[in-house]
Amino acid sequence: MTKLRKTSKTKLQDETTNVGSGTTIVQPEVNDNKVESLQEAKKIAKQEAPVLGEDDKRIREAFTDKDWNEIKIADSWQIFKVMSEFVEGFEKMAKIGPCVSIFGSARTKPDNPYYKMAEEIAAKLVRHGYGVITGGGPGIMEAGNKGAHSEGGRSVGLNIHLPFEQFNNIYIDPDKLINFDYFFVRKVMFVKYAQGFIGMPGGFGTLDELFEAMTLIQTRKIGRFPIVLVGKAYWQGMFDWIKTAMLEMEHNISPEDLDLVQLVDNATDAVKIIDDFYSKYMLSPNF
Repeated sequence: MTKLRKTSKTKLQDETTNVGSGTTIVQPEVNDNKVESLQEAKKIAKQEAPVLGEDDKRIREAFTDKDWNEIKIADSWQIFKVMSEFVEGFEKMAKIGPCVSIFGSARTKPDNPYYKMAEEIAAKLVRHGYGVITGGGPGIMEAGNKGAHSEGGRSVGLNIHLPFEQFNNIYIDPDKLINFDYFFVRKVMFVKYAQGFIGMPGGFGTLDELFEAMTLIQTRKIGRFPIVLVGKAYWQGMFDWIKTAMLEMEHNISPEDLDLVQLVDNATDAVKIIDDFYSKYMLSPNF
């Protein structure tokens, strides 16, 4: 069978036949998209380059090779910064006396029932002779400081610098406001200078602080101070999972570890647990 070869004439016939059918493909000239100058090429490259966000920049930076000098200088300054935060924290917190740390969300609004309950708990704690420590920001933290401030008690704020949602509230004692860049330094202050912990509904930060305290008590790095979680409807599901999955299914904790935390639904019960703890050890209030 003789193979037909398309000539310029047959190609012209094909294009004429297929006019309007949408099947004819006209090849562009090779240099149709050619840039006319180096400046234009740079402009196009800049437009096509992806815009890197802060997270992308940090990830890329983590893989950037650095010489020993750069590493040594950067790490040395970081060590000094960490040391300075510890020193300031220790100096300001050393004489505050027995206090209770209140954890909770920065996003809780003043009209939220948990905000009002945190304010009531802090006020009751002060009336019973205890100081209050919070993360120093808005939301539940603000409510805790507000309640302590309203009763003339010690109101401590451990503020953390964040790119969003965190700024110190106005109810902190001026000499008891400490600003941190490092979460781990801040958590040391929360735990080292508190003799009780109250957890209000919150997010990842609240869980981080809560489980820090639970872990240190479980491993006997600190005393068995009371941990009270307010809002059974909020917390019960998590502790049901801890019981069924962690304890009963996988045996990753001991049965007595469930006793580290007590769940309550009102300010009176929360403060009573703290009071019972102090009464048991006959500790006097801090003012």
